[in-house]
Amino acid sequence: MTIRVLLADDQALLRGAFRVLIDTEDDMEVVAEASDGREALDRARATRPDVVLMDVRMPGTDGLSATAAICGDPELADTRVLILTTFETDEYVAQALRAGAAGFLGKDVQPPELLSALRRVAAGDPLLSTAATRSVIDSFLAQPEPAPAQAALPERLASLTAREREVMAMAATGLSNEEIAALMYVSPFTVRTHVHRAMSKLDARDRAQLVAIAYQSGLVRAPRPPE
Repeated sequence: MTIRVLLADDQALLRGAFRVLIDTEDDMEVVAEASDGREALDRARATRPDVVLMDVRMPGTDGLSATAAICGDPELADTRVLILTTFETDEYVAQALRAGAAGFLGKDVQPPELLSALRRVAAGDPLLSTAATRSVIDSFLAQPEPAPAQAALPERLASLTAREREVMAMAATGLSNEEIAALMYVSPFTVRTHVHRAMSKLDARDRAQLVAIAYQSGLVRAPRPPE
């Protein structure tokens, strides 16, 4: 299956470089480009991409607002947003996660890492750069404004099987399906099934939201740096 990508960045030169990189891959293609958030939303609705590679700072509607609009559109339920920005701050990470982004990377990422990130996000795996530390996720989740899917968490977690909770907790640490499968001595398909069942029971839109619920519910806690 070909991963269909929409590029949203106000720098035409950068979009051109990303297009060349992505279009050289056999399993990817750029289906549209946008120079601002409003255009990104319109192009997403028109082309239904698998992944939107979204810049944060753009004129007019910014990338975070566009991300929230895309992730909140029922007709774009299968579209994932990967944030790519030079402004890798705690607040941007928090806003991106709250908006529904499935991934967050700095623009200093190397080409192979970017291509891998696109594949992971398209497959439903959440992805955060090293700078977007788990302590940032923890502080974000401790804030108010819980998503509707995070209501009544204790009851919903109780609906999961022990295996589903175990897989959910491991996914929250950043492990991929393949890594979890190796640790549990099962197939990646089995892990994927557990993840999807947990998402369904918790009304999680995607794996990134499932990870967020794991932290907010206390199922997993972020390690604190030594004092």
